[in-house]
Amino acid sequence: MSRVLIVEDDEDTRLVLEETLQDLGHVVAAANDGARALEMARELHPDVAIVDIGLPQMDGYELAKRLRAAPDGTRDLKLIALSGYGREKDRRRSEEAGFDVHLVKPASVDVIAEHCRKK
Repeated sequence: MSRVLIVEDDEDTRLVLEETLQDLGHVVAAANDGARALEMARELHPDVAIVDIGLPQMDGYELAKRLRAAPDGTRDLKLIALSGYGREKDRRRSEEAGFDVHLVKPASVDVIAEHCRKK
């Protein structure tokens, strides 16, 4: 299974995702803001990061750009945007920031889990 980093400022959403992915056998870590997520990504080297776009201080777009630019191995992780923003311009902006996948809340647990599987 995968090492997954969840970056979500809503505690209920973060806890549900964390529990669900752990139950599916993934190793899961979670952060509630972008700065902490950057630290954790450098320490844990996750395979996948599920990132909320609407984070405080540093939004998910900026976090994705920083992860992709980092020289420490985080640039290759799979980035999944999980957001309430689902318009075409939001999806395009996610792609430009470096996300591999853009999912709109509420996303199916099955869909999220599928994207977390190692290929």
